[in-house]
Amino acid sequence: MVNTTENAPAEIAAGFHAFSDPLRISILELLRDRELCVCELCEILKVSQSKLSFHLKTLKEAALVRARQEGRWIYYSLNIPQFAVLEQYLAEYRRFSPILPARSCNGDS
Repeated sequence: MVNTTENAPAEIAAGFHAFSDPLRISILELLRDRELCVCELCEILKVSQSKLSFHLKTLKEAALVRARQEGRWIYYSLNIPQFAVLEQYLAEYRRFSPILPARSCNGDS
């Protein structure tokens, strides 16, 4: 079990910020199946390398992806333990705060 009280709020925020862009979600979806190099990601996503690099930097800063250099190419893969940290963070809210049906703002019960 991951103890998220040890994780700095900035790390948690960076993780969730990384999920806030549709292109970054697409990158993560592609990396679910296998490691990919920048050139493959550019081709599949139909984006420039500079645009992709910006988003990969955000994902790396959030520790959601790992980078490995082989020759002149950089290969990216998911960093699964960081996904577990974010998942555990959310799970703690559900466990300690039961999700209740939404209440009406007009006073109706």
